[in-house]
Amino acid sequence: MSRITSGNLGFPRIGKQREWKKAIEAYWSGKLEEAELHRQLAEIRSEHWKLQKNKGIDWIPVGDFSYYDQVLDTAVMFGLVPERFEYDGGPVPLETYYAVARGSKTAAASEMTKWFNTNYHYIVPELGNREPELTANLPLQAYREAKEKLGIDGKPVVLGLYSFLKLSKGASGNLREWSQKLLPLYVRVLRELEQEGAAWIQVDEPGLVTFVSDEDLALLQDIYRTISAEVPQARILLQTYFDAVERYEEIVALPVRGIGLDFVHGREGNLQALRQHGFPGGKTLAAGVVDGRNIWRSDLPAVQAFIDEIAGLLADDSDLIIQPSCSLLHVPVSAQGEDGLPGVLKDAMAFAEEKLEEIAALRQALHGENPALLAESRQALERLNADPSRSRKNVQEAVNRIAQQPAERLSPFEIRHTEQQRVWNLPLLPTTTIGSFPQTAEVRAARQKWRKGEWTTERYDEFIREEIRTWIGIQEDIGLDVLVHGEFERTDMVEFFGEKLPGFAFTKGGWVQSYGTRCVKPPLIYGDVEFDRPMTVKETAFAQSLTSKPVKGMLTGPVTVLNWSFVRSDLPRETVAYQIALALRKEVEALEEAGITMIQVDEPALREGFPLKPADRGAYIDWAVKAFKITTSSVRDTTQIHTHMCYCEFHDMIDAIRDLDADVISIETSRSHGELIQSFEENTYPLGIGLGVYDIHSPRVPSEEEMMAMVRRALQVLDPKLFWINPDCGLKTRGREETVAALKNMVSAAKRSREAIGSSIPVN
Repeated sequence: MSRITSGNLGFPRIGKQREWKKAIEAYWSGKLEEAELHRQLAEIRSEHWKLQKNKGIDWIPVGDFSYYDQVLDTAVMFGLVPERFEYDGGPVPLETYYAVARGSKTAAASEMTKWFNTNYHYIVPELGNREPELTANLPLQAYREAKEKLGIDGKPVVLGLYSFLKLSKGASGNLREWSQKLLPLYVRVLRELEQEGAAWIQVDEPGLVTFVSDEDLALLQDIYRTISAEVPQARILLQTYFDAVERYEEIVALPVRGIGLDFVHGREGNLQALRQHGFPGGKTLAAGVVDGRNIWRSDLPAVQAFIDEIAGLLADDSDLIIQPSCSLLHVPVSAQGEDGLPGVLKDAMAFAEEKLEEIAALRQALHGENPALLAESRQALERLNADPSRSRKNVQEAVNRIAQQPAERLSPFEIRHTEQQRVWNLPLLPTTTIGSFPQTAEVRAARQKWRKGEWTTERYDEFIREEIRTWIGIQEDIGLDVLVHGEFERTDMVEFFGEKLPGFAFTKGGWVQSYGTRCVKPPLIYGDVEFDRPMTVKETAFAQSLTSKPVKGMLTGPVTVLNWSFVRSDLPRETVAYQIALALRKEVEALEEAGITMIQVDEPALREGFPLKPADRGAYIDWAVKAFKITTSSVRDTTQIHTHMCYCEFHDMIDAIRDLDADVISIETSRSHGELIQSFEENTYPLGIGLGVYDIHSPRVPSEEEMMAMVRRALQVLDPKLFWINPDCGLKTRGREETVAALKNMVSAAKRSREAIGSSIPVN
């Protein structure tokens, strides 16, 4: 092996204090001019580049920064703006860029879905009839900026053509045609970067860790042969992450100078392939050995030994880059200032900055420098493992028992449905919402005053009761059939429960980007999880006392709590999911005991944890479904269990959704309604279901006609006696006026749809 250097794949764009989010939202609200937005975001970029340089990173990514989403950036770079946004070509205006992501008064936003198996969401490119053009070489602009401002010879980051096509709508069946359209533009981007002097160009191809057919492989080989022939001097680092690469032999043989592999989440598969097939001499291996998706420190002595093993498999003329397993976009920026955590926990954490320090320490150790830096990481992890929170015998014994037992409702759905309809006598096409209502500045201010001790608990509780009173009244005035209490006492849907469950901890500044400027602060699951006290009964029971209509209890499901947290790494995720499920089961039982007989257990992140390898999916679905059923299966037949899921591809898990055995499932589909309907044309769904009839992520108020059209389309394949009408997600981030207006239109659309169907259809 010739040389060892350090690298990074991407850095969180939001800033330590979420400066990125605040600047963009100020621009959206008209409080910041576009020129000032550009200036502030450029300052954030520069700070990130300087930080990585100061941490000792040799290959600093440039072009990973975005004003919203990196996939959207690629689409607009090639002029792929949907026709409804009235774009005429050339550089894409910022207003249009944000309209594609968020919608406008006249055009619906593009679809949003999960970025592989992470909690990050990307804007799905739409490949319509527009001919692509290079509107701006964004990676080149970033490369020049870093070099001119800071003297940094950065590593431009480009989303690879193959993965871009795989992530786009309209490419299916036309991959080769679209490749021929876009490949000359990709070549131009890479040629201009090479001519500018970029030493490495990181071309991200995460699609290569998913299934790669023979046809896909042929297309991929054609793409990279063309690039090699057209830009022979470009040093392309073909970067994969999130799992082991498929078709290893063929991928490492592509005519590129380097290959990036994930040796954390794809460790066994990539290592086995490396051992079996070797690695081409003369190429650089970029080894992702520090976890870019979790917040725990690495056991650096073990990682060093692993790197030594990898190095031993490389030829003498191959270089090695030590780097994170993926972009650090998925972890918070810095663990500095997290002094509110127990020392044993804080010492065991590593956010983005600390992970860069780990990369630099490994590089130093591999060069025989500062070996003592590595021992400290192991000692910190050993102290955490010895903490009493990780040895709650009652929890461990209960999980061992439940893992061996079936979890099923008392009666099949047909019997439950009849009993529930007898109790509630709901109309055809009942209307409801997903759970949350707008959290105004007043609500957030009240919570802060309470947390700071400026308000007593009694005063804060009365404030929350007033908000509930107001919104129960609004819901009744609108005419909704099933109500919710509004969740005004909650910040984040996972954080709220984690704060009340032993085994969880929370950071002050551990924010990560979920979609657009939406940032979340995932809890840390570091110990055994157990039920301590009722968490939602007080507010839900109060809301139910104000109305004769049913009020749903609202919980976050065990798999979502798991997938939206930073999870301890010393136990299988299945075991942690069962711990959470047992705790939530007791909360469900407490709600039922208090007279709440509609209970929604949301699982928006169920699909998010879907393994990228088909061979691994069966086991995940088995324990994920079981965790949900552990939570919900102990209730009476007359207690109606609802659940909710967010944007994702459902066609490959319809069976799993059915196996949850929820009485009603609502699915967030307004941006991709037709695609999901197609899934139900091919798969019968015999339980209650609501397909979101309008997009809550956009500020526009949809018309009755739009929502009725969605209902008509859905009822072509779904039973009207089992169909519910609802928004596609919670309304926490929306304004009051637009929320009320949209819900009024939704209820009117439901009434008109009932009339159109005809009252002769029996509801029972």
